[in-house]
Amino acid sequence: METMKYKKQVEKWDVFEVEFQGPATGNPFTDYEVTGTFESKNECTEADGFYDGEGIYKLRFMPSFEEEYTFRIHAGFLDSDLEGSFTATAPGQDNHGPVRVANTYHFAYEDGTPYYSVGTTCYVWDLQSDELIGKTLKTLKASAFNKIRFCVFPKHYDYNLGEPRSYPYQGTPMDSSVLTKENFQEYTGRSEGNNWDFTRFNTEHFRHIEKCIEALRDLGIEADLIVMHPYDRWGFSCMKPDEDDLYWKYVIARFAAYRNIWWSLANEFDLFEEKNVEDWERYAKIICEKDPYKHLRSIHNCRNFYDHNRPWITHCSIQRQDLYKSSELVNEWREKYKKPVVLDEIAYEGNIQHGWGNISGEEMLRRFWEAAVRGGYPGHGETYMHPQDILWWSHGGELHGESHKRFGFLLDVMKETPGIGLMPYEKCGWDEVCAVPEESTSQIKAVKEYYLFYYSFMRPSFRDFYFDDETAFEVRVLDTWNMTVENRGIHKGKFRVELPGKQYMAVQIKKSIRLRWR
Repeated sequence: METMKYKKQVEKWDVFEVEFQGPATGNPFTDYEVTGTFESKNECTEADGFYDGEGIYKLRFMPSFEEEYTFRIHAGFLDSDLEGSFTATAPGQDNHGPVRVANTYHFAYEDGTPYYSVGTTCYVWDLQSDELIGKTLKTLKASAFNKIRFCVFPKHYDYNLGEPRSYPYQGTPMDSSVLTKENFQEYTGRSEGNNWDFTRFNTEHFRHIEKCIEALRDLGIEADLIVMHPYDRWGFSCMKPDEDDLYWKYVIARFAAYRNIWWSLANEFDLFEEKNVEDWERYAKIICEKDPYKHLRSIHNCRNFYDHNRPWITHCSIQRQDLYKSSELVNEWREKYKKPVVLDEIAYEGNIQHGWGNISGEEMLRRFWEAAVRGGYPGHGETYMHPQDILWWSHGGELHGESHKRFGFLLDVMKETPGIGLMPYEKCGWDEVCAVPEESTSQIKAVKEYYLFYYSFMRPSFRDFYFDDETAFEVRVLDTWNMTVENRGIHKGKFRVELPGKQYMAVQIKKSIRLRWR
């Protein structure tokens, strides 16, 4: 009987892992298939295993119920299947399960707790030094961010010409000493000097990424994993179809059992010179077939949108297509795609030369509020010049801007939404942005229980409101930049709210039924 290593208990929605020995000769990444079946009273799940180097094979599983489980592992090199059992216990206080789509346009954890995405982009924070990774995690812990986008592959681009801590494959990279800020764009795709075996993974690279995913999970942060991207000098963006498929299956086998995983098929899919729609659809099919937990799935654009109406896409991951407009188009995208709209790139707060990386903190915060009040979910990035080219957007480390300090205030307001999620409401007036709780056509009420008005860069000195003659409303005025709240009492009929005549103000109006603000 083969010796197995595994824990006899694991929390619901946590990672149960089985480890056992097998052959290390030949090519264990391609020579053998390892599969497992995990069964309990309420579920039966099949998952693929993977080779983790030095003769070690692993299988991972995320239980969805609190009950007894049995498992059976099959591999071609085993004389007989391996069997065992374990118990899935109650989840801990901060374990709410995977995030799912809820209420058509929004998200909730599997236990029903609403999830309001406040994301950031930090492409290769996971491939930096231990010291810099430590700083990034410390920054994240002190922030309001609950989602971060980052890559499996290293990134080659301006401010990213150095070597990563590791590579995903066994082999050697090109000589990067030839790179300069002037010539780096000449070294893309299949640059000369790279020598990789695309059938043999560097297991240490993937083990390290798992540690980063686990650290994020422990901070309550979703890991929006960018599985492919075009910013490449090593040849990873132009592998052959069979090499791509092997990579996808390996990534899913290793990472799918983590509850905080989201799959982003690509960053800027439309910049890949050697991929087409058939390729992306093939990758999506692999995810749908191989991920037993049905994690969230998206694909991100540069200039042209993918068809977000495709059934495998769970939510829209959007980069703005207009120099100025971003959050203002959320209404349109919600109507077109009938899915959650996540604005993963609405430009970055910073001062670099690129137009996508030099908006102000005030403008970033405005886009955040504008997106949220229109029923979408905004994403942050920061690109301030740094003497060592350590920009948060790619490397992580420390934040230097102003907008991130104010996202917690917005998140608190979003959490005060009755039900799950906000929707844009245009019947209050054409000259203001208003949100009410998400509702279906069968739930429409003439007078809502909650309104959130946002005045953006406009500066009214007062606003008049009228909903009906009977309903009493509690009113609060929010300064979204200074993060202050003023209670303005209870009103009926037509009433006026005095405002300070400055930008970035919001007004909350809630039906007064003696339910206090959270």
